[in-house]
Amino acid sequence: MRIGRFEVMATLQAARAFCLGKSLIESKSFGLNRAIFYAAAKRGFKVKVKNGEFRERKFKKLEKEHILTDKIGDEEAFYVEIEGKKYYVIGGEILTEKIFEKQIEKKFKSKWNIFFEEALDILRSFEKDNLLSQRKFYEKIYKPLRDKLVVKWNEKLKEI
Repeated sequence: MRIGRFEVMATLQAARAFCLGKSLIESKSFGLNRAIFYAAAKRGFKVKVKNGEFRERKFKKLEKEHILTDKIGDEEAFYVEIEGKKYYVIGGEILTEKIFEKQIEKKFKSKWNIFFEEALDILRSFEKDNLLSQRKFYEKIYKPLRDKLVVKWNEKLKEI
C-alpha cells in the first residue's frame, strides 16, 4: 500500500483539528471528512449512484439523528453526536474512527501515530491563523507540503 495525497490531507487535517482543540476521535473524523470533501471538489462533486439509487436515502436517515454544524476555524462541517462523541458526516456517511482506521491508518502499517505526531509538529510551526483559515491552511501548509510528505512518508514506511 502506498500513501498518497488523500492520506496526507486526512492526516494533516486531523492534526489541524487536534491543534485547534478537538479530541482525537473528532480530529480523525474531521480529517477524513475534509480529505473526502477535497477529493470530491477535485472531481466536481459528482454523486455516486449505486444500483441506480442515489445515496440520498442514507442522508435522510441521518437527518432524523439531528445533523449539526461545527466550525473548525472558518470552515464548517456537518456532524452527528453519538454516545457523547462527535462524528463528522459527508455524503450521508458517518465517519467513525473505524472508517478512519480502514481508509487511512492501515496504509501507515499500524504506525499512523508516528506520522500524526510529525504532522502535529509541522502544524505547530505555523501561526495559528494559518490553521484557522481554510484558504491559508490549503495554500500555505497543505499545497506546498503534500508532495514532499508523500515522498517522505513512503520512504519512512519502507524503513519501518
